[in-house]
Amino acid sequence: MTHDPSLPARTVFLGSGDFAVPILDALVGWPGVRLVGVVTTPARPAGRDGALRPTPVALRAAELELPVLTPDRLRDPAAQAAIAALAPDLAVLADYGRIVPQTLLDLPPHGALNLHPSLLPRHRGATPVPAAIAAGDAETGVSLMRMDAGIDTGPIVAQVRVTLAGDERAPDLEARLARIAGELLIASLPGWLDG
Repeated sequence: MTHDPSLPARTVFLGSGDFAVPILDALVGWPGVRLVGVVTTPARPAGRDGALRPTPVALRAAELELPVLTPDRLRDPAAQAAIAALAPDLAVLADYGRIVPQTLLDLPPHGALNLHPSLLPRHRGATPVPAAIAAGDAETGVSLMRMDAGIDTGPIVAQVRVTLAGDERAPDLEARLARIAGELLIASLPGWLDG
């Protein structure tokens, strides 16, 4: 499917953690998409007081005045109907933390793209940044992939490699990879949307 560049692609962003925030910011700043909704996990108890705390993505989306959905489960028909009602052309996922059912992956005509902080297929799963450090990898990076039913198994669209010095700490490396992921997404989207 080709994309009419005169119309921004209606885009739904799915993300929860800190890694996803710079990617959300990159999407907001790019005129080729119009964010029609942000899907994030519900607020969870945190800290000594056990107060409910929204995800970093929920907090950033609120600052940006974007509509936010916080379904408990994406398999819930009501959650799927709410996302379908947004009529997305594209879905972008980063650090969401939940399995996305195939019905939602198939919903947008331009598919669902995932940004993952590793050089897939190495370090699939939820902790790729600490895994790369613990393994003593000489390099890591960011992968942009088209999502499929597996976990981090879809076809790779683009990758950026990052050389490691061997003294990295996970929070700093994750923040660096998040900035790179936002840049990779924006560099890749024009070609992706044009087919």
